[in-house]
Amino acid sequence: MPTIRVSSSSGPYSVHCGPAALRRFAPLIGRLGEPTGTFVLSSPTVWRHWGRALAKIIPGANRPILFDDSESAKRLATVEGIARDLVRAGADRRATIVAVGGGVVGDVAGFTAAVYLRGVCLIHIPTTVVAQVDSAIGGKTGVDLPEGKNLVGAFYPPRLVIADPAFLHTLPHRQFRSGLYEVIKYGVIADRGLFDYLERHRDAIVRRDPAALARIIPRSIEIKARVVGADERESGLRQILNFGHTLGHALETATHYRHFLHGEAIGWGTIFATLLAVAQRKLGDRDALRILGLVSGMGRLPAIGKIGVTALEPILRSDKKARGGRIHWVLPRRIGKTEWGLEVPWPVVARTFELLPIIARRFTFTD
Repeated sequence: MPTIRVSSSSGPYSVHCGPAALRRFAPLIGRLGEPTGTFVLSSPTVWRHWGRALAKIIPGANRPILFDDSESAKRLATVEGIARDLVRAGADRRATIVAVGGGVVGDVAGFTAAVYLRGVCLIHIPTTVVAQVDSAIGGKTGVDLPEGKNLVGAFYPPRLVIADPAFLHTLPHRQFRSGLYEVIKYGVIADRGLFDYLERHRDAIVRRDPAALARIIPRSIEIKARVVGADERESGLRQILNFGHTLGHALETATHYRHFLHGEAIGWGTIFATLLAVAQRKLGDRDALRILGLVSGMGRLPAIGKIGVTALEPILRSDKKARGGRIHWVLPRRIGKTEWGLEVPWPVVARTFELLPIIARRFTFTD
C-alpha cells in the first residue's frame, strides 16, 4: 500500500492510500498519541453510505457532527455551528477531529480544527476523487464569502490522511467524473507520463477500474506532496496547482456555487487556460488539442450559459491569487511544464472567454 510523506512547517505527515487503507485507522491514529476524544465531522450524504461501517472503526463515530457539504454551505456560519457542537460535546485542546467527506467537508472541518481552541489535531479521510488527490493534502483550509471562494481560511496541515479507493465506488457518476479534471491538471502541470496514461486508459478510468485508480490516485498525491513540500505557503512553485482554478473559481462564484461541481468548474478553467496559452503563443497547437481532447473525453460539462465577461472581471480581480487587482494566470508551456504568475492583457482574456462557446461546440464539452 503506497505511503506518501508530506513535509510541512508543523512536521511531516503521511498519506496512506490504497485498498483497505481504512482498516489501518486504529494503528495509524495510535501513533499520534492518545486523544481525550475523537470527533467525526461529515455530511448526511456520506454518512448514509458509510456511517455504519465507520462506526465500527473510528471511536466516537456513532455520534458524528453532520453538516451540509454543498459549496453554498461552505460559510463561516457553518464553522460556528460546528464549533458550538464541539463545545457541547466536550472537545478540549487534546481532541482529534476526523474529517470524513469530500472537499467541502475537508475545507470546513480543517478550518474548524485550525481555529477551535486555537488548533486541535486533524485527520482527513477523503471520500471523493477531488479530496483524495488534491484538497485533503497540503494544509489549505477555508470557507467562501459571497465575494469569492476560499477568501477566509488558514494553512493547517493534518496529522494523517487515509485515502481508500473503496469510497469512490459509491460516488454518483457526475461526482466521480468531476474529480478527474483535477487529475488531468497534474498531468498538464507536472507529469507528461501521467497525461499519456490518462489518454490511453480513459475508458477504464471513467468506469473506475481498480488498476487504473491504483495508478492515477497515488501519482496525483505524489505530485501534490512534492509541490506543497517545496512551497507550503504558495509563495512560488505551489502556484502551479492553481492551473484551471482562476477562471474555475470565478465561475463558481458567479453562479453562487450552485451550478457547477468544483471539478466541473476546473474543467472549464483548464479549457480556458489552454486557449489563453495558445493566444499568448506559449503553447503549441498539438499539445493544446491533446488537452482539449482529454477534457472532452471525460464527458460533458454543464454549460456556462449567460455568464458574461463583464460580470467575471471584478471576481477575477478579487481572487485571492490576484496582486493589487492584477490577475495572475497559470499557463502551460507544454504538457508537463507550466509557468505561473503570468499577467495577460484584459482584452485577450475577454476575447478568449467569448470564444469558449464556439470551442465547446467543436469539442462537445457540453450537451
